[in-house]
Amino acid sequence: MKYIITTIRILFFALFIFLLFNGKIMLWLALYAVSLLVALLFGRVYCGYVCPMNTLMIPTEALSKKLKLQTDKSPKWLGSGKFAWFALVGSVAIMLLAQKLLHKNIPILLIWLAVSVLITLRYKPAVFHNLICPFGPLQKVFGRFAKFSEKVNKENCIGCKLCEKVCPSEAIEVKSTDKKAEIKTSICLQCTNCQQVCPKDAIHYSK
Repeated sequence: MKYIITTIRILFFALFIFLLFNGKIMLWLALYAVSLLVALLFGRVYCGYVCPMNTLMIPTEALSKKLKLQTDKSPKWLGSGKFAWFALVGSVAIMLLAQKLLHKNIPILLIWLAVSVLITLRYKPAVFHNLICPFGPLQKVFGRFAKFSEKVNKENCIGCKLCEKVCPSEAIEVKSTDKKAEIKTSICLQCTNCQQVCPKDAIHYSK
């Protein structure tokens, strides 16, 4: 499963690069818009499989850990969780103003791609996914109502917390009350990392 998912990510990344260098980035934004509707049924699959930022963040995190650059802390000024909304509005405003006043297309996606890599060199991926990414807030809103998502069978869960350690968005948590894992659908990237490491096969993608 891991290799299949990696292949899917690479193919979408190649598509992103192709559209970017052929001046057809609006097609990618159209793909993102469609993904919001998809999120209502299947969760944030765009974030887990399609997003070029996530695809680059995965090897970046591995490098960060190897070089011992990563910290468990996150910037305090991001604590309110509102920055991502400002980033979304600001990105759209910059793109529209640049087109209208300067008659130029600002490579906003490429800029955020670079930001995602730089942030992940220092902080855990969840910082960018949950607090910074301008494409995350809408995915979070639509993903909250996903009909299908990664779910935990609490009868099989042993509370080992292996799933917590591999979740890139910190969407899964073993509750102190019952020692059972619980997934927050709105921020789950549907990446199956938790499912792959579960020793009791307690996590499945289902209704």
